[in-house]
Amino acid sequence: GQLPTWLQGILLRNGPGMHTVGDSKYNHWFDGLALLHSFTFKNGEVYYRSKYLRSDTYNCNVEANRIVVSEFGTMAYPDPCKNIFAKAFCYLSHTIPEFTDNCLINIMKAGDDFYATSETNFIRKINPQTLDTLDKVDYNKYVAVNLTTSHPHYDSAGNILNMGTSIVDKGKTKYVLFKIPSSVPEQEKKKSCFKHLEVICSIPSRSLLHPSYYHSFGITENYIIFIEQPFRLDILKMATAYIRGVTWASCLAFSGDDKTWFHFVDRRTKKELSTKFYTDAMVFFHHVNAYEEDGHIVFDIVAYTDNSLYDMFYLKNMNKDFEENVKLTSIPICKRFVIPLQFDKDAGVGSNLVTLPSTATAVKEKDGNIYCQPEILCEGIELPRINYDYNGKKYKYVFATEVKWSPVPTKIAKLNTQTKEMLHWGGEDCWPSEPVFVPSPDAREEDDGVVLSCVVRSDPEKTPFLLVLDAKTFTELGRATVDVEIHLDLHGIFIPERDLKTETK
Repeated sequence: GQLPTWLQGILLRNGPGMHTVGDSKYNHWFDGLALLHSFTFKNGEVYYRSKYLRSDTYNCNVEANRIVVSEFGTMAYPDPCKNIFAKAFCYLSHTIPEFTDNCLINIMKAGDDFYATSETNFIRKINPQTLDTLDKVDYNKYVAVNLTTSHPHYDSAGNILNMGTSIVDKGKTKYVLFKIPSSVPEQEKKKSCFKHLEVICSIPSRSLLHPSYYHSFGITENYIIFIEQPFRLDILKMATAYIRGVTWASCLAFSGDDKTWFHFVDRRTKKELSTKFYTDAMVFFHHVNAYEEDGHIVFDIVAYTDNSLYDMFYLKNMNKDFEENVKLTSIPICKRFVIPLQFDKDAGVGSNLVTLPSTATAVKEKDGNIYCQPEILCEGIELPRINYDYNGKKYKYVFATEVKWSPVPTKIAKLNTQTKEMLHWGGEDCWPSEPVFVPSPDAREEDDGVVLSCVVRSDPEKTPFLLVLDAKTFTELGRATVDVEIHLDLHGIFIPERDLKTETK
């Protein structure tokens, strides 16, 4: 095929790549050592490169020739040859987990720099052109968080907005919203943008010792949306996991009888809305988008009725019959919630306060809380992406992978959120990755551009490739085959040529 001449830059992606070190194996696919790979578009040609993230975790494991750093689904133990005192000290030091810097989930842009990220307090600076690993940044030096999301948002000025959980800090457990500026004042050029990190606000956890797990959050022009789901970390269990010989993942539990609470923070006043909105128990990882319309907040997420997705990816399940044997007990559903910001305070109990044309409802209850039910946009999509120019604004299109009852994507889908029509691309033996939308330079419409996806083949005889689709029609423009083994990745970004520094220190 042929690539558009304007497509110049780097598609940079991240995901777990190495699952065996020496004779030791990780238990879970999400634990694997981070492997970066990139597709560079230059004058109609595509160049491929991949490199392991040289994190401290990677270096320690490779040097010891066994897994010595614990990951979420794999607990690593000291060398059996250690004496009893060294072992006892090791147990004690693990009560407050020293989290890994195996940043294997996403790529974040901060100013002119790029970082590999995961959900711990560490991120690693990388050179997007060579994939070399550079500085290690510990969020904890700038803000009191133990966990962070790897799905930050960027405002129009390029500042980063992100969230983290602060565990039992000064006797409180809270969710902290913070901002990292895209640039620093001229006189402080030597300082990093992290030194100017600013806490926007914090939301107290409903439970001191059971904070909610979350993978992303939402944003509109005036509000930040945080969903406190009944899929929670047990802090006491985490503190004793090492001693008890269990993984941190076993300290996550879903309470199906509980409620899911919605929090809305006003970005100008930095205060949370006092009205309490909630829905039924659910588990979700990805926000799609959110916007404001006629006194309502509208937000779209991909949600499940249980937490079976995480369990699918234990490596004991991931054998040659993975697609046939592993079935989700809950299919992902793209849900739209509509939240009335201005409503008649004297409205009767039981009345629906949503006045937008939608099947979503927000019903007032006796205690003043508002119970929300979503509109269903579609079923069976995951890893949603949008045209980021429409982030926080009214939008039409979602690009996603199609996932039915198996957690492995078999197609890419384009959903029109207004008409609910869908377009698909799929191929035999193809497992496509998260589709990344790249707008064309003279785009007039939301879907003017291309969609990029890295396609792994389930048939080892067939070569993997990078797929380029016309985002409007979903027809294939071209593919670049790569004659090496490519790993299933998680998330990534497209970096236009203009955003690449000629030299990266």
